[in-house]
Amino acid sequence: MDLSVVVPVYNEEENLEPLIHEIRSVLDPLGKRYELILVDDGSTDGTYGVLSRLHEAEPRLKVLRFKRNFGQTAAVAAGLAYAQGEVIVAMDGDGQNDPKDIPALLEKLEEGFDLVSGWRSPRRDPFWSRRLPSRIANGLISWMTQVKLHDYGCTLKAIRREVAKDLKLYGEMHRFIPAIAFERGARIAEIKVHHRPRRWGRSKYGIARTFRVILDLLTVKFLLSYATRPLHIFGLVGLISGALGFLIAVYLTIGKIFYQLDIGGRPLLLLAVLLIVIGFQFVTMGLLGEMLARTYPESQDKPIYVIKEILDEGKPA
Repeated sequence: MDLSVVVPVYNEEENLEPLIHEIRSVLDPLGKRYELILVDDGSTDGTYGVLSRLHEAEPRLKVLRFKRNFGQTAAVAAGLAYAQGEVIVAMDGDGQNDPKDIPALLEKLEEGFDLVSGWRSPRRDPFWSRRLPSRIANGLISWMTQVKLHDYGCTLKAIRREVAKDLKLYGEMHRFIPAIAFERGARIAEIKVHHRPRRWGRSKYGIARTFRVILDLLTVKFLLSYATRPLHIFGLVGLISGALGFLIAVYLTIGKIFYQLDIGGRPLLLLAVLLIVIGFQFVTMGLLGEMLARTYPESQDKPIYVIKEILDEGKPA
């Protein structure tokens, strides 16, 4: 298989048929062997019925149906795991990503890159609720991960098979795929892609999602920088806290011995004890983290989703 197109969908019944038609009209002229993998993330409308009907007419369309809504990251992870193509293209199912950009992604990939990410320009979303928070988040993510991209939130990406199969995604980490791939040694590129206004349905994104992204960013930063050496971060905080507490304690001790100061009721004494105890706790957490880091974190191989049904010609459901 030359190419796999992975599309996570959730309550997108109106968008599916025109989107599949567009994708086929773009891929057929390329002369590549391809498959379409649509992951139904527990839709509650008629999405699965539409997918079942489309699958009957198009054997290259394969459908993974979740038992419930597990989130976009789980849907992307399932699609990447199931894909058989040498190159995997991921895109949104709401019709805002333009399938006509797929050849440009593949062309850029052939220049020697392992992952090519889309940059929605111009973006067809409200400024205050979508574009401004996204711009801030992109700057923060680029600064913390050191992978400079303009648009981490764009699902449209082309990824080489060996890179995609090596990704481990949790939480809301699908947006951090370029940073995770870069940490594994992948070469990353970014190109401008079209962004179209949504025609049917409503957006599943909101300002509240920003807080989850920030928390996941902290997780990604820790995993990328300190997953194999947690003592370097916890120990550093512990040493700083302990050193401050020790210096305050020395100051109070000198005042007590040489100047007969009454330090028993001073808040500074309590602060010194607190800082020393906190420092000891952080160093201990770092040591425990070092012990856990020696255990392979994926030993249980437990997926983050549960598939209810698979529609794929030649493979059992």
